[in-house]
Amino acid sequence: MSGGPGDGAVLVTGAAGFIGSHAVERLLARGERVLGLDNFDGFYDPAIKRANLAAAARDPRFTLVEGDIRDAALLDGLLAAQPVRAVIHLAARAGVRPSVEDPALYADVNVRGTTVVLESARRAGVRKVVYASSSSVYGGNTRVPFSEDDPVDHPVSPYAATKKATELVASVYHHLYGLDTIGLRFFTVYGPRQRPEMAIAAFTRLIDQGRPVPVFGDGSALRDYTYIDDIVDGVLGALDRGRGDRVYNLGESETTSLLELVRRIGEALGKEPRIEFRPAQPGDVPVTFADIARARRELGYHPAVKVAEGIPRFVAWTRPSA
Repeated sequence: MSGGPGDGAVLVTGAAGFIGSHAVERLLARGERVLGLDNFDGFYDPAIKRANLAAAARDPRFTLVEGDIRDAALLDGLLAAQPVRAVIHLAARAGVRPSVEDPALYADVNVRGTTVVLESARRAGVRKVVYASSSSVYGGNTRVPFSEDDPVDHPVSPYAATKKATELVASVYHHLYGLDTIGLRFFTVYGPRQRPEMAIAAFTRLIDQGRPVPVFGDGSALRDYTYIDDIVDGVLGALDRGRGDRVYNLGESETTSLLELVRRIGEALGKEPRIEFRPAQPGDVPVTFADIARARRELGYHPAVKVAEGIPRFVAWTRPSA
């Protein structure tokens, strides 16, 4: 393990989000002091994000600061106020389709914001930054499964382009300033607290309400769906074992078609889905499929929750009184 609870706090950006809030809880559970940063923007209801941190807020080792990652003075102040041994940088403007509507905002938050985080970490003497990338960097790659050594020079959405750019910026900070910069390419994360606009959450809500489920394209698109518990295992593995300038795929290393996903959600709900086919969307890709050999070997990453188990878990979380 690189460092430990006695060596300083861990700063988590995007702490109130889906992945961030789970990471915060897991860090606290193993005895870490955690500094959380979130700006509670309106991409989805900020009340949901506040609820995500309800349990963490009761732990005296957790401090929440409201602010934006693009605020360099705020970041410098946070990192100067107490020893911070590492940063887990999860804050970002998320979503492929919304990025098509506002590319400049995505570039500002994701690329400039990440640069501010890295620069503040460098000035404060923080030695490690673990940051969120995305499977979207692989664009329309047809060679599967996707390997970290595959070329990723042809993103097909502004969101994907910003994630590739953050990897490049992080690499520069390693080579010029010696930071350990560990990028994690997440593959379609789902589970409790998933953002409400994401497919699994939205489909569950629509099927439960008896409303039609919009399926873009013919439903054959394949995704590597990854359960939140497995993703957080990978994040902590990167924090503990990541070195140098590396990127890792974090997925389940198996694929599920869109129609199969809808069928499984319907089964878990005990309801028959009503499917409404729509034209394919710009920026969508036909397949995502992670080669996770590097993460297994170097981070000790061993995903355990398959879609057949994870979907019923998520559905049960959405219906606590059922």
